Amino acid sequence: MHKIGITGGIGSGKTSVCKIFETLGIPVYYADDRAKWLMTNNEDLKQEIIKIFGQEAYLNDGQLNRAHIGSIAFKNADKLKQLNAAVHPAVAKDGADWHYAQQEVPYTLKEAALLYEAGSYQQMDKIIVVTAPEATRIERVIQRDQTTTEAVKARIAKQMPQEEKVQRADYVIHNDGEQSIIHQVLSIHQRLLKL
Repeated sequence: MHKIGITGGIGSGKTSVCKIFETLGIPVYYADDRAKWLMTNNEDLKQEIIKIFGQEAYLNDGQLNRAHIGSIAFKNADKLKQLNAAVHPAVAKDGADWHYAQQEVPYTLKEAALLYEAGSYQQMDKIIVVTAPEATRIERVIQRDQTTTEAVKARIAKQMPQEEKVQRADYVIHNDGEQSIIHQVLSIHQRLLKL
């Protein structure tokens, strides 16, 4: 059973593409959602996060204090590096366990915004990159997150450039509103079934 990674910059439409794969019966591991879950439910990881950010890293109800962590991590590159060094291995192990638990499917998808940046692309057999024009991506994220253009551009700047992801991809899905993403997914799905 093959492991397929799917990535793309913020606002590129990775989730929409993944939902189409799910309708084809392909299980999807959403790494970012799972990372959030692990940061609250994995005791070892929680202790690492407390070491990095202090007791304030968690609210009284045990939930992650995103505002506290974000206010520190995005201003302090070393703290962000420590956070990633704690979270990425936990997500990699969890993702591998999840993959091996899947039964009777030709392949699984791991959806991750930072697939290349975190190094997890190395465990994948093939990589799909979802692209969209930057203006479209900014507009989508502003609507989704109720944020500003400047905030979205700052997040884009922290990610690997879309062009570099495309160069490294095995398959590219253009989510530009010009081409049907359903047809692109079906075409890639057929090719993946032949692996």
